[in-house]
Amino acid sequence: MIRQKSERDSSSELRGELEKDFGSGCESGTKMGAGVRTDSGTAASVAINDDPGANLFPPPLPQPGICMWKYLDVHAMHQLEKTTNTEEMREVLAELMGLSCPEQNLREAITLDLFSHALIFCRQQGFSMEQTSTACALLQDLHKACVATPLGNVEECYRYFTSVLFCHGVRRPPFSVNIFNEEQLLALLDYVVNTYFRHFKLYKYVFTPQVRLDLSLAYVGLQLPMPSPAETGSEEEKAEELEPAPQEQEPGPLAQPEEEPSQVSLLRAFINTQLSKELGQLRQMVEQRLLASEERLRGKLATLERPSQLPLGRGKPKAK
Repeated sequence: MIRQKSERDSSSELRGELEKDFGSGCESGTKMGAGVRTDSGTAASVAINDDPGANLFPPPLPQPGICMWKYLDVHAMHQLEKTTNTEEMREVLAELMGLSCPEQNLREAITLDLFSHALIFCRQQGFSMEQTSTACALLQDLHKACVATPLGNVEECYRYFTSVLFCHGVRRPPFSVNIFNEEQLLALLDYVVNTYFRHFKLYKYVFTPQVRLDLSLAYVGLQLPMPSPAETGSEEEKAEELEPAPQEQEPGPLAQPEEEPSQVSLLRAFINTQLSKELGQLRQMVEQRLLASEERLRGKLATLERPSQLPLGRGKPKAK
């Protein structure tokens, strides 16, 4: 009996030590993970601030989670519930969202319209304060994912929105809660698809900077002549010598344009011939289509202009 008790005590002590070690390892792991995330986030933000056009790919979307009371808390929802008309609701919503002058700022006006119509939809559906706050938070996170990059990410945003939406329709704490039922989920999804995703490119155009493509082509096997350092030095010296007396300059061999190398001229001639050939084919195709359309129109006009005549030998039968 004494031996069994000692074995039980030793096993319980080992379990306690293992649980302590496991808990400390989990805590350190979470701390390290959080540190890595913040470091990577700050590094990414610094890199984007230094050069906004350096990242050619859309940024990764956040992980879906529960959004209840995320942006509009209980106090804010009580203020919105006390409003009696649309104008009063828009004023309270602008104050809660920090929109200073939506009458003068186009982006603020669009944001206010977006969320005011969302609140009207929630009232029409009979949503509770929790459901209304969650719906506005879902729309806010979707809008942030859209305007995070000027590049196209409509499919990624739709997958993100559906995943976040399902986090509020299934009871599986702490990962998801059942705030909406099935009919409410479908109604909210249809509303966001028919309003936000239908005008996705317009929101991206208004809230993101314009991206321009600077394209440069390099042909394989084409070597452009590079000036030697001696020639560049001599040209700089000549320019310095000629600077004090610009009126005495005379047109000489330096003022003449340099002849293009043979490879560049051949390439340019080849491109011009190909372009002229393609333009000729395109012009011929357009002329053929125009002629065909003119013939069809003439045929239709001819049929309309013909008088309606009965065929010969087919008169009315004589009455006996």
